[in-house]
Amino acid sequence: MIMLKTEEEIALMAQASKIVAEAHQVLQQAVRPGVTTLYLDELAETFIRDHGGVPAFKGYRSFPNTLCASVNHEVVHGIPSNRALKEGDIVGLDLGAIVQGFYGDGAVTVPVGQVSDDVETLLKVTGAAMHKGIDQARVGNRLSDIGHAIQSYVEAHGFSIVRDFVGHGIGRRLHEEPQVPNYGRPGQGSRLQFGMVLAIEPMVNVGGPQVQVLDDQWTAVTKDGSLSAHFEHTVAVQPEGPPVILTTVKEQVSVNS
Repeated sequence: MIMLKTEEEIALMAQASKIVAEAHQVLQQAVRPGVTTLYLDELAETFIRDHGGVPAFKGYRSFPNTLCASVNHEVVHGIPSNRALKEGDIVGLDLGAIVQGFYGDGAVTVPVGQVSDDVETLLKVTGAAMHKGIDQARVGNRLSDIGHAIQSYVEAHGFSIVRDFVGHGIGRRLHEEPQVPNYGRPGQGSRLQFGMVLAIEPMVNVGGPQVQVLDDQWTAVTKDGSLSAHFEHTVAVQPEGPPVILTTVKEQVSVNS
């Protein structure tokens, strides 16, 4: 069952999502060679709590950390550790926050130091594909219009879309109906309505789309060992026009804020 949100509920989700967006700014400033993903996790948890939120992932289905930190061929759900990032790595930073019982969720993949032009292309294409999907989240469109826009853009650039993990509705729970695939034919599925809030999150691989989950039961990696990127925004469908992106901020946030 798809739960439509009131304007008051969306306002609370916007508060949670703003904390997520600001935390991402702080984490991106902190990413550099030699930094561990566990340090980034600690930084994320401190920031969320200091700004009035509760980490959404910590303890969720027994996940041990605030941050999912997925490095290079890790697609999603990487568990932070004392592993130090290296020059040329990429790291996916996925986190959520809760404010008064409502969730915000977002992800970004960033370079560690200098990366090759091919890697820069992967990051740019994945981020742009997310926005192609977001633009389809309009009243009257079908759910699959989002995934079709993402898949078409990604595959036109020679990359592949992960199918084992998809986007989702979000609200009083981190994962709600509907599921939001990043692929498919247009014109299928539920019609989008005002009050829907969705987490749109393409996962894009350099190689094939197949993934496997490691023995930790969380970390998903590309089956062929190729690089993967992941971007995500929480968006609220509007009465008309494109959705509002909740996981965004205009001002720059300092590490010390």
